[in-house]
Amino acid sequence: MLVSHESPLSMLEDSRIYNDYCYCLVHLLDQHPEYLNFFKQSLTMGREVLLDNSIFELGVSFDPSAYAKHIEALKPTYYVLPDVLEDAAGTQQSAFKFMHNYPDLDGLKIGVVQGKTYQELADCYKWMDQRVDYIAISFDYSYYQTTGISTSMDPKLAKLEKQMTGRQKLVDQLYNDRIWNINKPHHLLGCSLAAEFKHYKNTPSVRSVDTSNPVVAGLLGDRYLKDIGLKKKDSIMLADLIDSDVTTQMRQDIFDNTEEFKAIIGR
Repeated sequence: MLVSHESPLSMLEDSRIYNDYCYCLVHLLDQHPEYLNFFKQSLTMGREVLLDNSIFELGVSFDPSAYAKHIEALKPTYYVLPDVLEDAAGTQQSAFKFMHNYPDLDGLKIGVVQGKTYQELADCYKWMDQRVDYIAISFDYSYYQTTGISTSMDPKLAKLEKQMTGRQKLVDQLYNDRIWNINKPHHLLGCSLAAEFKHYKNTPSVRSVDTSNPVVAGLLGDRYLKDIGLKKKDSIMLADLIDSDVTTQMRQDIFDNTEEFKAIIGR
């Protein structure tokens, strides 16, 4: 499983050491010239670049016209099609319209599965499977709160555990129902608890994951525990820490956390 951890500007060069590929948030390209230059340089070095539509950070997908211009300029290895949070029909409509309006963009297309029920998620998966190169499953569908399992009495930890086990169960059900395409690469968007990813060691075609979790933890002074990671997750996003001044201790914590993350997933 390939891993990428979004990182602050001051650690972009370092991130090539602990990241297998480069994960780019499109809305930051307009805000930070050095951010754009880093990904352009990474591509010339032969590294894979995945361009995200920033829906998690913005609440809605980045403006489609502006997004297409960024794809044309950057020419990423992959780009995430516009989607609508937990809306299967809206996601299919947004993705179809974007592919129709911009059919000649460079890069492989990633379609994000969205929905509020298993049936909606499964139908959206099947729709994407017919049209995209890569399928993504998110970490935070509200659906997981009804299907996930937790033994914790702490409501914050219980939510994280349900997100973790909920995605595991969704992937397993799609596979058991013979919906999961073992011949197509899959990406896991984000993470609640790093321990989740032990589950996918034997799941066919789970190719990649992105999460800023070990980096944000390091910036906030939290160290991963062996074989576990953390039993909490701060609500702050890496995009809000993009300008962080990284101390020597923070840098060491980030390197240690990213190494432990790889150990947790069996790397």
